[in-house]
Amino acid sequence: RKEKGTLSGHTVTFVGDLKYGRTVHSLGYLMALYGNKMIFVSPKALRMPEEITADLRSRGAEIEETDDLKKALSVSDIVYVTRIQRERFENPAEYEKLKGLYIINRALIDQAKKGITILHPLPRVDEISTDVDDYEGAAYFRQAHNGLYVRMALLSLVIKNYLFHWKNRSFLTNPFITVFSFMNTSFTGTYTTSHMFL
Repeated sequence: RKEKGTLSGHTVTFVGDLKYGRTVHSLGYLMALYGNKMIFVSPKALRMPEEITADLRSRGAEIEETDDLKKALSVSDIVYVTRIQRERFENPAEYEKLKGLYIINRALIDQAKKGITILHPLPRVDEISTDVDDYEGAAYFRQAHNGLYVRMALLSLVIKNYLFHWKNRSFLTNPFITVFSFMNTSFTGTYTTSHMFL
């Protein structure tokens, strides 16, 4: 909302490791809630899991899957990039083959839809070139900065709730179990909340 003024009515492209990337899974559900079109761009081996894609479609989400990054960026308001995770590969050669397939650089952004916003949960490897860092729509550093305060607020809410109940003896539990329970049961998930701030 901060970057685009609203959470709805956008075309959002997800790029990179959509199979193992936790943030893209929860973010997909958030984008579906607000009626955004989603485009998934990834190597075949790292596509968004079929059960998630099917579930999103059953909720009315419009989804397109493609391997054409340039075309996707030409119609996208937002691109959410994730790194290809080396630790997910048993074969290092397979990782090396896939890691450089989709790289966002300044030349690509200059051909993208005007005003496109670029998000990334960080850390990045080389999936976003450093020549994009000074682009006005490169929001990933602002995203990381704001995520810190979102996580602080979530922890504060949960711990205050715990202390209130502890004081009134309405339940006794470990506050950290309460925190993680809250994080895991939240519909959009903490990764969505902390990494996403349109």
